[in-house]
Amino acid sequence: MTSKRERLEKTIAGEATDRVPVALWRHWPGDDQRAADLAASTLEFQRRYDWDFVKISPSSSYCLTDFGMQDTWVGNIEGTRDQVRQVINRSLDWTDLRVLDPKRGALARQLEAARLIVEGLGPEVPAIQTIFSPLAQARSLAGRTALIEHIRTAPERVHTGLNTITDSILRFLDALARTGVAGIYYAVQMANYSHLTEEEYRIFGRPYDLRILEALNSRWWFNMLHIHGDERPMFDLFLDYPVQAVNWHDRDAGPDLATGKSKFSGAVCGGLSHWDPVHTGTPTQVRDQARQALDQTGRRRFILATGCVAMITSPLSNVRAVREVVEQDIV
Repeated sequence: MTSKRERLEKTIAGEATDRVPVALWRHWPGDDQRAADLAASTLEFQRRYDWDFVKISPSSSYCLTDFGMQDTWVGNIEGTRDQVRQVINRSLDWTDLRVLDPKRGALARQLEAARLIVEGLGPEVPAIQTIFSPLAQARSLAGRTALIEHIRTAPERVHTGLNTITDSILRFLDALARTGVAGIYYAVQMANYSHLTEEEYRIFGRPYDLRILEALNSRWWFNMLHIHGDERPMFDLFLDYPVQAVNWHDRDAGPDLATGKSKFSGAVCGGLSHWDPVHTGTPTQVRDQARQALDQTGRRRFILATGCVAMITSPLSNVRAVREVVEQDIV
């Protein structure tokens, strides 16, 4: 019987597998404020659907809380939380950020959650921890509009803040290596032509991304890049990033899977829109879209998933359809 690790490693290498790997992930609002509860919900979701890997999904603010950001969940169906206190209100505030200690506060809580999840999964199920890029964290700390303004009017101050955030991430990754995860899910934001120019991302995004990705633990064999955004992503900027897989909004923003696969040497992950059909459609529509994706990729170097986090209220029949289609794979 093919193990999940073997299936994923063969997929990354472009080799034939017994079936295409599959996974969905979602947020756990409320539960994500306590390590034991986040672990319990994540493990229950895995026990129910038996995904080929577990993407650990803390609240998107777990890396920001210790900088002083405050937020609350008010019912967003993606499970994301709304900010009630922003950290960066003027460009000078970037210079006030301090490197975080991963043994304290929200970061320590997340390390404990990751440890519990890995322990609960056992050696047969790979887990990858969500890491938000420095520029993604900066966007949350300041808000998108203010961040863009500061990039264009006070670039050195922004660089100071990005260096502090990057150092905090690197310290967290050092501690994360002791939890037993198989790698990270590295989420980038702002790499979108609707927000920044390509040159701006090359200056304020890429150097910090590569500092992190090039420092990843050598034992981590499954690292996935997520290019967030459903408008005009800068997909080609990431083709040489040292990761094994890439996930993006292929159904909502492009490029399509076949194009993405022709450009990227590792595995492409997606094929399903997290909104339509997985949230608003029917199981039949989910299966139809999944089979289109299987055909587009020739069932090689492909992981079936949504292009972004699944909604917390998506019909369970649709979630089951995602899992079942790779077993059936009727063409």
